[in-house]
Amino acid sequence: MSDSVLFELDGGLAVITINRPEAMNALDIATKVALRDAVIAAAEDSAVRALLLTGAGEKAFCVGQDLKEHLGLLGTSDAPLKTVAEHYNPLVRALAGMNKPTVAAVGGVAAGAGASLAFACDFRIVADTAGFNTSFAGVALTADSGASWTLPRLVGHARATELLMFPRTVKAAEAAELGLATKVVPSAELAATAREFAQRLAQGPTVAFGAIKTALAYGATHTLSELLDKEDELQTLAGASEDHRIAVNAFIAKEAPVYLGR
Repeated sequence: MSDSVLFELDGGLAVITINRPEAMNALDIATKVALRDAVIAAAEDSAVRALLLTGAGEKAFCVGQDLKEHLGLLGTSDAPLKTVAEHYNPLVRALAGMNKPTVAAVGGVAAGAGASLAFACDFRIVADTAGFNTSFAGVALTADSGASWTLPRLVGHARATELLMFPRTVKAAEAAELGLATKVVPSAELAATAREFAQRLAQGPTVAFGAIKTALAYGATHTLSELLDKEDELQTLAGASEDHRIAVNAFIAKEAPVYLGR
């Protein structure tokens, strides 16, 4: 793995850190490859029960595409035109589609594809000094990395259109009001708060969490009748899990359940 992406596994919690603080965690090709591969590996690893995505340093979570590298390649290589298909799409599919909870710890600015990555997570713990900026239209590009899908579902169609066509930095307090931030915390408390939050998810009923994610995604594009059938399928899966039996036994015994993630 590239030094620009760090990976840690801590008690079922995978912590992935974009590690280019000198470049505000901008995504050059090497970083995109390493980040894509790390997220896919976490999605496929049964030992991972939750994922925490963050950026090194205090200035930025991730400012998206490394535009210096991008500019150098424009007109001389087809790499800029292939990056969505080769890097961003598989990364976001793995991040949003994994059957375990995902948390973004957003310190500093999250812009462009960096904002999209945060939007693709299930939760966003945001420093009070942080902000989101879609940025794409500012460099004459359309949205990518799933922002066209995630952003309207977070803030509504009209507001998403505004934020995409008139990019601006949405500061933390407004982000909370709009639904972009799950929780806003003092910058100095971000790392500890986000890790504690993600660890709670990693210790939870992993099968049930995955089923909830699947049901929500399925319901966004299917009818109520189709969703009811899907819920039946998913409840059968969750009901057969070891964690369900643990939870019921703990409830009857008036004890806190200790989940195994299976």
